[in-house]
Amino acid sequence: MIEVRIDCSVGRGRFCGQCCMATEMVLTVEDVERIASLGYRLEEFAEVRRGFLRLRNMDGRCVFLDPETRGCRIYEHRPLGCRLYPLIYDVEEDTVAMDGFCPRVEEAAVLGSREEAIRLFRRFYALAVEAYRRYLSHGMRNF
Repeated sequence: MIEVRIDCSVGRGRFCGQCCMATEMVLTVEDVERIASLGYRLEEFAEVRRGFLRLRNMDGRCVFLDPETRGCRIYEHRPLGCRLYPLIYDVEEDTVAMDGFCPRVEEAAVLGSREEAIRLFRRFYALAVEAYRRYLSHGMRNF
């Protein structure tokens, strides 16, 4: 299993939060179910953009980003893609890389092999496609 370790704290109970600004994070069915189990309705945290269910942005940031601390309100339940960041998948090249957008990318540690990461991201995108198809079949209210 792939694990990404990165310390996003900037001191005094505050976090970087850069990756949560204008997020494009896609969601899987498991992500949706996990977040919904916390009491959130799908339409509160997800929207369809560019062929995927994605985390909703509010005021230019992820709906779960606390504007005061810049920490994630659902950190322990966050989507798989958030758990893997700053490791990202290039679909066209079928490879993984570290996202240079992350100010702490040099400090990130990835536990696991590149091959494992690629397999995981392939599965992740297949699950994201499944979530979008489920949305098309059932809609937001009956997901």
